[in-house]
Amino acid sequence: MEVYLDNSATTRVFPEVQELIKETMDVAYGNPSSLHHKGVEAEGYIKKAKTQIAKCLKVQEKEIIFTSGGTESNNMAIIGTAMANRRAGMHIITSSIEHPSVIQPMKYLEELGFRVTYLPVHSDGMICMEALEEALDEETILVSLMYVNNEIGTIQPIEEAAAKIKKKNPAIIFHVDAIQAFGKMTIRPKKQGIDLLSVSGHKIHGPKGIGFLYANEKVKIKPILLGGGQQSGMRSGTDNVPGIAGMGLAAEMVYAHLETERSRLYELRQAFIKGMQELEGVTVNGGSPETSAPHIVSVSFEGVRSEVLLHALEEQEIYVSAGSACSSNKPAISATLKSIGIKKELLESTIRFSFGAYTTMEDIRAAQNAIKTLLPMLRRYWRKK
Repeated sequence: MEVYLDNSATTRVFPEVQELIKETMDVAYGNPSSLHHKGVEAEGYIKKAKTQIAKCLKVQEKEIIFTSGGTESNNMAIIGTAMANRRAGMHIITSSIEHPSVIQPMKYLEELGFRVTYLPVHSDGMICMEALEEALDEETILVSLMYVNNEIGTIQPIEEAAAKIKKKNPAIIFHVDAIQAFGKMTIRPKKQGIDLLSVSGHKIHGPKGIGFLYANEKVKIKPILLGGGQQSGMRSGTDNVPGIAGMGLAAEMVYAHLETERSRLYELRQAFIKGMQELEGVTVNGGSPETSAPHIVSVSFEGVRSEVLLHALEEQEIYVSAGSACSSNKPAISATLKSIGIKKELLESTIRFSFGAYTTMEDIRAAQNAIKTLLPMLRRYWRKK
C-alpha cells in the first residue's frame, strides 16, 4: 500500500483538473494573445480561472497575476516591489524562517544596497512581534512574512502584523507568502491588510509550473520579466493556459470544501501526533494545535538520521520529507529548525509529514506502525556505528 505523506512538497492532481488540462490541450490550444477564434477560446479559460481565484480571495480579477509558480510569485513581489519603491526607502523586513524563494531575493537586494532585517522567532516558530515593531522605521518600504511555515506548520499572526505595519506607515507594502496556507486557511487579503499574496498551483492538487500573485491595484511593482507585454505588461511570456485553467479549478474545488477538509486534516494531524508522542525519544516541533496548520507535522527522532529513516520508510512505500523539498537535495541544516532552537543532535534527525486531500486515517496508522517498528532497529544500527 502506497502512503504519500509529502503533500507540502507537491500534491496529486485532482482527476477533474487533469481532465480540464487535457481539454485545453486538445481543444483550446491557441495562443491567448492571438486575435483569431482559437486565441479568444484559449483566453476564455484564463478569464474563468481569474474569476475562480478572485472569488476565493474576494478580490478583483485584475489583481491576479499568473506566474510560473510560488518562487516566481515571491521574486516578483519582493524584487519588483523593492525596485519600484526604492525612492521611498531602502529597508525591508522579513523573518529568519522564510522559504529560500524569499531569503534568496532578500540576499540579492542586499547586494544592491538594500538593508534587510531578519526577525527572530520564538521556539514555536512564531515571529517576535516586538522585534517587528522595533524594526519598522521611516525607511521601511516592504515587509514579507510567510502565512504558514513550510517545515513546521506554524501559522503566523498575519492580521496582527499587518495592523502594526500599517499603524507605523500605511504606505509600507505587506507581502505574504501563502503557498502553504492557500486552500487550508480562509484568506481575505483586503480585510487582513495584505497587499501582495503568493500562491502555487501544485500545493492545492493543481498542476506544477503555475502560480499567481495577488497584487493590490494600488501597489507599484516593477516587472521582472520583460518581453511581449502579456498580463498588462506585468508578466511577459505566453500564458500557460493548461496550467492556469487547472489551477483555477483546483482553487475552486479546495475552497468549496475548505472548512470540512480543514477539520478532517486536523483530525489526521491530532491522531498522528498522538501516536508519535507515545514513542520514546520523539519530539513534535512547532506550536499548539491552535497555532499550527492542519496539514504539516515536524517530528524529531533521537538517535536516527532523518535521511536513514526517510529511506527506510520509502522501502515500505511510505513517502515523507526531510525538510523543504526545494532544498532537500542539498545537505544543509534547516535554518528554520536552528531558529526555533531545537537541540543540536536533532537538527539532522527531523522528518516532515504533510497531509492532503487523499490522505486517510489508514495512511496515518500505517506510518505510525512502520515508525514504531523501524526506530528500535535503526537506533541499534546508529549505536553500533
